[in-house]
Amino acid sequence: MMNKLIGRVSVAALAIAFAGEALAVEWNVSLWGKRRAFTEHVERLAELVAERTNGEFTLNLSYGGLSKNRENLDGISIGAFEMAQFCAGYHADKNPTITVLELPFLGVSSLEQEVELSMAVYQHPAAVEDLGRWNAVLLMPSPLPQYNIAGAGDAPASLADFKGLAVRATGGIGKALETIGAVPTSMSATEVRQAMDSGVVKAVSFAPHAHMSFGTIENATWWTTNLNPGTVNCPVVVNADALDALSESHREALLGSVEEALAHYIANYNNNTMAAWGPALEERGITKVTFSDDEIAAFKDAAAAPAAASWIEENAARGLPAQELYDLVTGMIAQSN
Repeated sequence: MMNKLIGRVSVAALAIAFAGEALAVEWNVSLWGKRRAFTEHVERLAELVAERTNGEFTLNLSYGGLSKNRENLDGISIGAFEMAQFCAGYHADKNPTITVLELPFLGVSSLEQEVELSMAVYQHPAAVEDLGRWNAVLLMPSPLPQYNIAGAGDAPASLADFKGLAVRATGGIGKALETIGAVPTSMSATEVRQAMDSGVVKAVSFAPHAHMSFGTIENATWWTTNLNPGTVNCPVVVNADALDALSESHREALLGSVEEALAHYIANYNNNTMAAWGPALEERGITKVTFSDDEIAAFKDAAAAPAAASWIEENAARGLPAQELYDLVTGMIAQSN
C-alpha cells in the first residue's frame, strides 16, 4: 500500500514537473554589435518579462549569432527567431510606411517625442499591414537623437566643403546630404569602422552612442555639433505567430513591460551616453564644427521639402496613404512645439 502511495506521489510530482516545463517559453532575439545604449530597452524588457513570469518566459538575446542585421526582418518572417531589432533605412522597400520617421529635418526635439511619434506610426493601420507582410508586429522603437557626422581629415569650414565627401548615411539623412554635394553610402553599423579604416568613407553619420560603440571616433578628427539632419528609425518587432501563441499572462508580461523598458532606455541614453560623449571627444582632441544658423537654414530649405515631396509621391504610387502618414507625424510635431 505504501509503495503504491509513494508511486502515485512520484507520478504526480513528475506530472507537475512536466507541466511546469511545458509552461516555460523561450524566445530568441536577434540583435547585433554588442550591448550598448541602442539595446538597453531590449535588455530591460528581458529582465522585466522574466521577473513578471517568475522565469517562465525568457528572452534569449543574441548579438549577431542568429542573423545579419540587414536580414533580421527576413528571419522574423520565416520564424527563425521570435523577436528582432532592425533599422528601416537598411531596406526601405520592405518597410516603406515607417520610413516617414526618417525624413530629414522633421524637427523632433527629444527621445520622448521620438517614442510618441514612432508609436503613433506603428499603430497606424497602414504600418500594421506593411509589417504584417513579413509576419511582424511592431513592438517598440529604439529612439535615437539627431544624427551628426564624425569625419577624418580636414574639418569642413562650411557646408560647401561636403561636396564630394564620401559619407556613411542611410535613409533620409543620406538624401539630405546629397543636397550639399556629399556622396552618401549605405552600410550597416558593423561595417562602418572597416570602411573608415580603408578610406571607403571619410565620414560617418551616427548618433553619439554608435560613434562610441563602433569606434568611429578612434579615426575621427572632427565632429559636427549642429547639423542635425534627422535620425533613423529602428524598431523592435516580434513574429506574429509567436505573439499569438503566448498565454494571456505571458502576453501581458511582454506588452505590459514595453513602457518601462523604454523609460529605462531614455534615462540611460540621456544620463549616461550623453554624459560620456563630450569627454570622449575631448580626450581624443576631436574638433567640434558648428555651422552658422544661416547655413543650417539653407540646408534645411534645400533638403526638407523636396525629400518629403519625393517620399509622398513614391509611396502614394505604392498605394500607401503617404500624405496621411506624413501629416500625422508633422501634425504631432507642430502640436507639441
